[in-house]
Amino acid sequence: MNSRITSREFGRMPDGRAVTEYTLDNGRGLSLSAINLGGIVTALHVPDRAGQSGNIVLGLPTLEDYLKPHPHFGTIVGRYANRIAGGRFTLDGVAHQVAVNNGANSLHGGHKGFGTRFWQIEEVPADAALDEVAIELRYTSADGEEGFPGEVQVTVRYVLGTTDNTWRIDYRAEADRATVLNLSHHDYFNLAGGGAVRDHRLTIPASRFSPVDAGLIPLGLAPVDGTPFDFRVPTQIGARMGEPHEQLRVAGGYDHNWVLDREPAGMALAARLEHEPSGRVMEVLTTEPAVQFYSGNFLDGSIRGRDGESFNQGAGLCLETQHYPDSPNQPGFPSTVLRPGETFSSSTLHRFGVA
Repeated sequence: MNSRITSREFGRMPDGRAVTEYTLDNGRGLSLSAINLGGIVTALHVPDRAGQSGNIVLGLPTLEDYLKPHPHFGTIVGRYANRIAGGRFTLDGVAHQVAVNNGANSLHGGHKGFGTRFWQIEEVPADAALDEVAIELRYTSADGEEGFPGEVQVTVRYVLGTTDNTWRIDYRAEADRATVLNLSHHDYFNLAGGGAVRDHRLTIPASRFSPVDAGLIPLGLAPVDGTPFDFRVPTQIGARMGEPHEQLRVAGGYDHNWVLDREPAGMALAARLEHEPSGRVMEVLTTEPAVQFYSGNFLDGSIRGRDGESFNQGAGLCLETQHYPDSPNQPGFPSTVLRPGETFSSSTLHRFGVA
């Protein structure tokens, strides 16, 4: 038993299975709590400029709240993160129809995506040489689940660094027949620990983004130059949201895919988020080619958090590292096809500090 990992029963599923919440503590003020329902991160405590740790992700009070419909708070998203137009795609000449749950489209894997599934969860044996503390989640997605072809074995690790304040997510998957796969994580971050995120400053090193249609399906790629979508220098999130730009109107704010200016291999910076009053800074690095920045446009105050607070529009923001939305239908986008004998692997690192 790793002394930096504790666990407790978080509740029970309707069929009686126990849901466990594991809390990882790196001994430097960073701690992460997660449950095996959807791999949901229920809390993430990070130090501020004064060294005081506060929770920086939106979460719900009880298991019963997480079992009700909610906008993917803290979940692993798959089998296909983001949207597939019409829930349809053709793979190797075979047409597939997957679950449609977002208007006419499929979003985050359908009605019962990975964020609603029961995962096996266990501690990873401590390795002093790695200076890490970790848990591993495993799930088998059946052939035909939500309409997707092929059985997929998925492993996700949450790893805290103990010599620095980092949280890394490692994804790994294998399939027994050709399928499409896009995995991400759907945390709603608020570095202030409350209120709205419009005063956060965001940097995204991307010179292109994906304009979208009324269903938020990409219409190809476009330059960010001269638009409210240029975050190549640190910019306050709310500074340009009121501008009369068609893409802001369509999405009700930011809910778009940015194509990272990066080398093809290895980890690269996807985003940097800063909150000046608390001093908290979060850098997101990834092996993925893109990031979806969502400014919490559809939060409407109907859901309450752990402390009874209402989650209103802009209460949190998402930075979902990913392949592009609707890639199975857009040949010009990087492929999301996973074939037998191949291994999907991806990592995203969150690095926390203070300014």
